[in-house]
Amino acid sequence: MISADILRGYTDTILLRRLADGPSYGYRISQEVRELSGGALELKEATLYTAFRRLEGSGAIRSWWGDEERGARRRYYELTDQGRARLRAECETWTDTRRILDTLLQEAAAQRQEEEEA
Repeated sequence: MISADILRGYTDTILLRRLADGPSYGYRISQEVRELSGGALELKEATLYTAFRRLEGSGAIRSWWGDEERGARRRYYELTDQGRARLRAECETWTDTRRILDTLLQEAAAQRQEEEEA
């Protein structure tokens, strides 16, 4: 299971990435995240909609109400050009962060193995 503290820092990036594939709505995105993570990650409704408001307020996404003929009316979200630029920047930051953490954690694992073998 992914730590809530780690997830909190990447919720916006995850949502931007899901919207990079095209407009969508909250429930569909939360289902995609759960399925793609093999059930390891679930975005709570409050977290999801707080992030949508934050992203819309910053200009990274825009939203509109759908005009469904059946069922509940849905609010759709899509990336703006600013959102695409932010996604690219955040993915670059993630790549750098992952590289640094991999190096630090692999070093720690190697040291632990050396200690165990001694």
